[in-house]
Amino acid sequence: MSKIRVARVGEQMKKELADILQNHLKNQELGFITVTRVDMAGDLQHAKAYVSVFGDAAKKEEVLQSLQKAAGFVRGEIARRLHLRLAPEIIFKLDDSGEYSAHIQTVLKSLEDSRPSSEAAGGQVSNNHLNQEFRTSEND
Repeated sequence: MSKIRVARVGEQMKKELADILQNHLKNQELGFITVTRVDMAGDLQHAKAYVSVFGDAAKKEEVLQSLQKAAGFVRGEIARRLHLRLAPEIIFKLDDSGEYSAHIQTVLKSLEDSRPSSEAAGGQVSNNHLNQEFRTSEND
């Protein structure tokens, strides 16, 4: 199968999954779910749908189990909407890249806050100290 077709089907499936999860599942306990990406197999028979869920770890696991239970309904809707002869088997996975990104931002912010004030004020490290050390080592 063409990689371009696989990518296009994956993108369309992502859009349709987002609509199905937000508007057509009857389970109100799902809360706020975002489909972050869909990885399709080359033969379009298997798909991994990565979802981001707002909440704690217990809430995320509960939502993931609910999605796995609803996978048959979702699979049928995807086949109907995308006009696929064979509907792909969908495996839902949690995507915690948003949380990881927030953690990295926190670490970078703490590093920025801990920089000496002379470096933070200019935004650059002064090379005067390095140049002086270099000249001293040349004279030796």
